[in-house]
Amino acid sequence: MGDRKNIPLPSSTYELIIICVDTAHPGNLGAICRTMLNYGYNKLRLVNPNCSPDDVEARNRAKHAGDILDNVEIYATLIESISDCGLVVGTSGKREVGTKTSFRHYCFPWDLSNKFEQHSGKIALIFGGEGTGLSTDDLQACDFLTTLPTWEGYPIANLSHSINAFLYQLHSDRVKLQQGNDAGLPNIVPLDKSISPQLRETFLKAVQDFSAACLGNKERKSSIKNSLTRMVMMSAPTEDEVTRLIGGLIDATTSLQFANNDENWKKDRRRRIE
Repeated sequence: MGDRKNIPLPSSTYELIIICVDTAHPGNLGAICRTMLNYGYNKLRLVNPNCSPDDVEARNRAKHAGDILDNVEIYATLIESISDCGLVVGTSGKREVGTKTSFRHYCFPWDLSNKFEQHSGKIALIFGGEGTGLSTDDLQACDFLTTLPTWEGYPIANLSHSINAFLYQLHSDRVKLQQGNDAGLPNIVPLDKSISPQLRETFLKAVQDFSAACLGNKERKSSIKNSLTRMVMMSAPTEDEVTRLIGGLIDATTSLQFANNDENWKKDRRRRIE
């Protein structure tokens, strides 16, 4: 389940490159690779790393994302690592306090997708080392800064967790726009919860027949019909869910009619759903 590499990576208008400066822990490095591939990104650059991509712990933590470690690019300086990028974005949890900020002007992760979609080239998203973050000089090299909406009482996130949060946001926005229309984003978890008018009518008829076959007076039958209809329709079911529910309702109605000696159980109970 974790290694279906026959599926291509999702497409974007831009090419995202994750750049990590002064990464020290091989476990974090491996976790970064894993979370990158989880969200369909595979371009990683390291600046002055203090651990090796060949470290056993990095390989173990990367799991099926070992190819990212195989192809990682290593640079001596941040300036060298961003020389081919058209947009450079730095990350930091060290926020200036007060309404007047002189340097750390931030946006949140949910603003990044719209900004990134305006670019067609390489975009660098830069993260600092564990315990230090990006230096002032590194932040000065960035076009703008972004930060996670962490609690101000403890704002600094673990490096791999921070990358996960940013990539989750970017990829989730990509899924909302492209799922089902991109070979890298198959429509496995349906985003469209609507059902066709024809299927709705079939469902309502199945509910009507079921409630009519139930025991009790007219008021009870009406209450069953209304409650069942409201519960299902308020849950925003998919077409597949409604289709299966209709089949169950038809079976239940047929059984009730048979048990009640209602001759309707013999009549065309299997309606075709188109």
